[in-house]
Amino acid sequence: MKTTTPPVASSRRRWAGLAVLSASVLLVVMDMTILNVALPAISEDLRPDSIELLWMVDAYALVLSGLLVTVSALGDRWGRKRMLMTGFAVFGLASLAVLAADSALEVILVRALLGIGGAMIMPSTLSMIRNLFTDPGERARALGVWAAMAAVGAAMGPIVAGLLLERFSWHSAFLVNVPVMVVAIAAGLFLLPESRNPAPGRWDALGTLLSMAGMVALLYAVKNIGKYGLSSPSALVATAVAVVTLTWFVRRCLRRPDPLLEVRLFRSAPFSAGVVTALTTSIAMAAVLLLLAQWMQLVQGYGPLETGVRLLPAALAAIVASPLAPALAGRIGARTVLAGGLALTALAFLLLYAAPSPLGYWPVAIALTLIGIGNGSLAIASAAIMSGSPPAKAGSAAAIEETSYEVGGALGVAVLGSVAAAVYRAGVEYTGPGGEVVRESLGGALDLAAELGAAGGRIAEQARAAFTESLVLTSGIGALLMLAGTLVVWLLTPRDLDVTSADQHH
Repeated sequence: MKTTTPPVASSRRRWAGLAVLSASVLLVVMDMTILNVALPAISEDLRPDSIELLWMVDAYALVLSGLLVTVSALGDRWGRKRMLMTGFAVFGLASLAVLAADSALEVILVRALLGIGGAMIMPSTLSMIRNLFTDPGERARALGVWAAMAAVGAAMGPIVAGLLLERFSWHSAFLVNVPVMVVAIAAGLFLLPESRNPAPGRWDALGTLLSMAGMVALLYAVKNIGKYGLSSPSALVATAVAVVTLTWFVRRCLRRPDPLLEVRLFRSAPFSAGVVTALTTSIAMAAVLLLLAQWMQLVQGYGPLETGVRLLPAALAAIVASPLAPALAGRIGARTVLAGGLALTALAFLLLYAAPSPLGYWPVAIALTLIGIGNGSLAIASAAIMSGSPPAKAGSAAAIEETSYEVGGALGVAVLGSVAAAVYRAGVEYTGPGGEVVRESLGGALDLAAELGAAGGRIAEQARAAFTESLVLTSGIGALLMLAGTLVVWLLTPRDLDVTSADQHH
């Protein structure tokens, strides 16, 4: 049998390896945000119907979440470096394939392929950091850098997309990935050591099918409930499938000595605290940032590039806070940093809720800065998750962390997005021709108002005011959610948890 634990890489090589892993994360996160800016241009060119448009947005997340568990378990067996390099290749080729895409269906297929590549890349980077940095203090700093690069990706996505779309066709937004992936493969082959689980046991074929079906059904159910409400038949069927398959999957994992996903990791309090931090943050962030991006473009009238620039304070603050978080945790304790990050994000949402009416950009800029600083705690969440798991189970730990981000993001958009939509509808009083279009969305209301000319001014004004009110109220609910998360994480995290010294797994 091949050796499974790589020799400890030299310090310079370890940090160079981290640069490759961080660059890949930056690109994958950037790709998630680019589509939001590119969608109007894609819609104008390809004229997709509403179902096709929905699948363009959802294909990536559904495929990614369905494959995370399986791909992580495969990486633990087959080799994490090998899985990462394959992911780079798939992601690069899928991005190149967009040149041939001239229909909505082909774009959906490209997005699904990107989802496969993303599922190979995201957990592989985390599990490789777990094995590349054996010293917990170094690992915490490395995860700080990793979290900062994810923040850079989220910020650069809209700006890069805005710049490209002002000069080139929508295809260019996808092609950005290709050169970076070529460089990442070349550097990764040389810099990254191979690692795998030394005793993987037998492959669980049924567990594989259950995890895929369960995660896709769960995400599909969440998204459908958000769009059509609890009474939607497809959402109810998907919920039932998700509950049955995921319960069966978890019970199967608990019974097996060599499970596909090491669910027993949740017995570690630091691990659970890290997962709750990741989940809560992504629920609130996904919804409020989506609403803020729409508010900036449709209420304030900024272009895509201006919007990207105005969302920057969150990323700039996270870039500074994430690498500093491990040192801060060493001084005041990991528990204070984890709970404190969530509390700061809650404060940011409270600021949006309590800001003087009508809402202007400056309270938003301050709130975004607080959100970015609060997000620095995600580096400690990653360190708690990774130090709460043995090296052989790094793939499982990474899969659970990535799944919590995916599910959290979907839940945020679905649940808080539904609340925002309900508040918006209640605030629109127009009952004339096209009333349904006005109540459906702010974009629809503004289109109708433009068609009506001078008579449409009142409709536009009312719709913008209703949308701003929905953003403000949703921020208030986001604040309550973050405060609940703060309390749970404070109670879960051991007082003496130190993610920068000896491993915490039990």
